[in-house]
Amino acid sequence: MTQQTVYVPEVYQGQFGEFTLTEGDRTGVIIYRTGLMVAALSFAIGSALVVLNNNPNFQLLTPLYACFSLALGVSLLTIHIYMAFLHRLLQVCWVIGSITAVILALSSSTPLAVTIYTQPLTLLGVGFTFVALTGIYFKEAFCFNRLETKILTPIVPVLLLGHMLGVLPTQGEQVLLGLWAILFVVFATRKAIQAIPPDIGDKSVFEYLKAQRLAKV
Repeated sequence: MTQQTVYVPEVYQGQFGEFTLTEGDRTGVIIYRTGLMVAALSFAIGSALVVLNNNPNFQLLTPLYACFSLALGVSLLTIHIYMAFLHRLLQVCWVIGSITAVILALSSSTPLAVTIYTQPLTLLGVGFTFVALTGIYFKEAFCFNRLETKILTPIVPVLLLGHMLGVLPTQGEQVLLGLWAILFVVFATRKAIQAIPPDIGDKSVFEYLKAQRLAKV
């Protein structure tokens, strides 16, 4: 008879006690990282079509943006953030940006990218999606000290606000967009090969914060 190997989960010491990681925890991290990769690749392809092509197919940018936005939404559902309020805030920002993008795409006679580029004030709505994305960059820079996310965190607001206010030259916008796309792919790729436990974090903190919220109720 063959002897079955019993899997014994590793026990970690957290700030508020011991904890173990479940398969569900690991699956959540994989989904989070997959969402980031899909979002990064969609964004990079769309950016390349704009930056490297004198006559880009703007119609193609709409489904690429939809893929980017949906993948980002999946990542925002599965990301581990200790502060529940911040987590919900990033999700609300994504919802506002996504609803605005859908309304613009359905109501405008021009492709979504053209509408946003020629009417910069639309970023007051669509830009909330990128607020959520910047939140992820900031969280990763703070938690993992990643160089690319330290650069991405200011690039996004500088580019979007610069375009909205009309203070950036076209060439400058293209450089920032290209750098954003490249570093986004670098970030997603590095996340894909990172060990899983650090992305889950200290589960004892989550349990402690949950208990505190329940006690207040």
